[in-house]
Amino acid sequence: MLLKRVFVVMLLLVAPALAAGESGHADPVAPVLLALVVILAVAKIGSEIFERLGQPAVLGELLGGVLLGNLILLNPAWNFFEPLRAQVMQENWAVVIDSLARLGVIILLFEVGLESTVQGMMKVGASSLLVAVLGVVAPFFLGFGVSWFFIKALPAELAAIVPAGFSLNYVHMFIGAVLCATSVGITARVFKDLGKLQTKEAQIILGAAVIDDVLGLIILAVVSGIITAAELGQPLAIGALLRLIGVSILFLGGALLLGVFFVPKIMKQLAKLRTAGVMLISALLFAFVLSYLANAAGLAAIVGAFAAGLILEEVHFHGFREEITIEKLLKPIATFLVPIFFVLMGIQVRLETFANLSVLGVAAGLTIAAIIGKQICGLGVLEKGLDRLTVGVGMIPRGEVGLIFASIGKGLKVIDDATFSAVVIMVIVTTLITPPVLKITLAQFEKKRRTRPA
Repeated sequence: MLLKRVFVVMLLLVAPALAAGESGHADPVAPVLLALVVILAVAKIGSEIFERLGQPAVLGELLGGVLLGNLILLNPAWNFFEPLRAQVMQENWAVVIDSLARLGVIILLFEVGLESTVQGMMKVGASSLLVAVLGVVAPFFLGFGVSWFFIKALPAELAAIVPAGFSLNYVHMFIGAVLCATSVGITARVFKDLGKLQTKEAQIILGAAVIDDVLGLIILAVVSGIITAAELGQPLAIGALLRLIGVSILFLGGALLLGVFFVPKIMKQLAKLRTAGVMLISALLFAFVLSYLANAAGLAAIVGAFAAGLILEEVHFHGFREEITIEKLLKPIATFLVPIFFVLMGIQVRLETFANLSVLGVAAGLTIAAIIGKQICGLGVLEKGLDRLTVGVGMIPRGEVGLIFASIGKGLKVIDDATFSAVVIMVIVTTLITPPVLKITLAQFEKKRRTRPA
C-alpha cells in the first residue's frame, strides 16, 4: 500500500513536467536539469521504499528507472525519457545524462576498490581463491549454455556492422561474462546486521569477492576485446588473445606494483599543498588517470578505477589538512552520480519486450544459471565444519556489478533490448532473494551447530 501511494503521488508530480518536456527552452541545460530533478527524486523515493521493506536501495533506483522509462506505455505524451533509450543518443541532454551515469560507474568501482586493500587480497586463504575461481568458471559456462539454447541470431544492431562470419559464440561468451559478476555488498550488509561479519563463512565470501571482481573484470576485458576485434574484421588469434589476457594482468599487477612504490611519494608531495580540496581532487585525478590508461590499454575504464581504489589506502592521506577519510569525501559525489547510473539502467528496460515469451524464457534461464553457478562456489570451501550452503548463497547477488557488465554489452551492441531486459530481471531476482535466503541458511546452520553433539 505504501509503495502504491508513493508511486501515485510521484506520477502526479512528475507527469506534467514530462508532458511539457518537449517545449522550447532558451537554455540548453534546462532539459538536463529537468532530467536530473526527476531521476534523483525517483532514485531517492525508490531507495526509501525498498530500504523500509528491508531490501537493497539499488533495487528501488532500478525499478524507479523502469517506471520512468515506460511511462510512455501509459500515455504517449510522456515521452521525455525516450532519447535515453535510443541505441545512439541524438539529444545533447541525453548524452550529458549518459556521461554522468558513466562517471557514476567509475566512482562506484573506485569506492569498491577503496574498501579493499592489496594486503587483504594477498591474505585471503585457499578457500577464498577456490570459491572465487569456481564462482567465475561455473556461471560463465552455464551462462554460455543458456545463451546458446535461447539466442539463435545476432542482435540487429550488431549484425548490421560486423563482417560476414561473425560468430554468435561471441554473444554467448558475453552473456557468460555477465553471469560471472558478484555484488558482495548486499551479502556483507546482511552479515553485518546479524553480527556475523567476523565468521569464517563471511570472511571467505568477502575474500572471494575481491578475487571474483578481478577475475570477472579480466574476463570482461578479454571478451570485449574479442568482440571489438571481430567487429573490425580481425578475429582474435590465440596469440592475440593471450596478449590481451597478459595486458589485463600486467595492467592490474603493474598498477598495483608501481602504486606501492610511487603513490606514497606522490601523495606526500601533494599533501604539502595548502589549497582547499586537494585531498579529494588528488584521489579523483588518480582514479581518472588510471581509468583513462585502462581504456587506452584496451580494457574497460572501470578496471582502472578499481585498481586506483586498491592502491590508495587510508595511510596515504594522513598528511593532508582535511581531518576526514577519503571515503567520506567521496560519498556526496557518489550519492549524486551513482543513482543516475542505476536509474538510467532501469529506464532502458523496455517492458513491451516481456510480451515476448522468449524474453521471459531467457530471463528464467539466466536466473537459474546465476543461482546454480554460485552454489557451486560452496564446493570450494576446504575447511571442515563450515556452512558451504551459506557461502554459495552469499555469492548469488549480481547487483550493480551485473548491471555494469550488461551496460558495457549494450554499448558494444552485443546485447539487444530484449536480452538486456532479461539480464535486468536476473539482477533483480538474484539481488532480492539473497538477503532473506541468507538469513534462513545462517539460522538453520546455527541451530544445527547448537544441537550437534559435542
